[in-house]
Amino acid sequence: MNDLEMYREQLAICDDKIIDALVERNSIVEKIMAYKETYGMPILQPAQEAKQQHRLEEKLRDNKYQEEIQDVFQRILRNSRRIQARKLFSYNIVLIGFMGSGKSTISDYLSTVFDMKLVEMDQVIAEKEEMSIPDIFATYGEEYFRNLETNLLKELQTGQNCIISCGGGVALRQENVVEMKKNGRVVLLTASPETIFERVKDSNDRPILDGNKNVEFIAGLMEQRREKYEAAADVVVQTDNKTIVQICEELISKLMELDGK
Repeated sequence: MNDLEMYREQLAICDDKIIDALVERNSIVEKIMAYKETYGMPILQPAQEAKQQHRLEEKLRDNKYQEEIQDVFQRILRNSRRIQARKLFSYNIVLIGFMGSGKSTISDYLSTVFDMKLVEMDQVIAEKEEMSIPDIFATYGEEYFRNLETNLLKELQTGQNCIISCGGGVALRQENVVEMKKNGRVVLLTASPETIFERVKDSNDRPILDGNKNVEFIAGLMEQRREKYEAAADVVVQTDNKTIVQICEELISKLMELDGK
């Protein structure tokens, strides 16, 4: 055996060790998830992730392969998050609620911590139509836009492990609720009219609030929609005065309870 063949053999042995280590690691991730569920521990533990990242950085300090190894570990972390997501959710998570209730913020965070695909319905529709949401309303009217929402939900209901963030009016159509529930759990995020106002007062992308950007109008519109929102929801999470992690932990806990975990 010449030197090149020897090096290749050593490389193959290293690859076998990596595969075995990854299988063991993924198994440990599942054991950690099971332990958390058994003892009612929080699923999300950002402090622990930060601790692991710090340990890795210390371990790789002055290592000439630091950048390459960090890149590999980022992929390993993403795969760990996917394993957690598959164990927790065999379906899509559909977020509904009034504008400003926190759907975009929470969906973005959940998609990151579980490496789940994120679908912002308004964004997808705007990209497909090559127009902003206000322009779609102004050009074609609300009914046209609502039909676009329904069609998109039909496309999405065949997938799984997606976070779907719905526009404020999506759950008002019964047809949409039916499509959401075909392969998803519907989570209603709520907040007080005052909180909603503070979150949307500087936004110009809320056509339904044109000329009516005040607490009184928001409160009235929320009350009009409340019954349909609540009827569509599998679980409800209040978002006032809570951190993103607190909201997401409550959401996860309620979904697990719903699924009997």
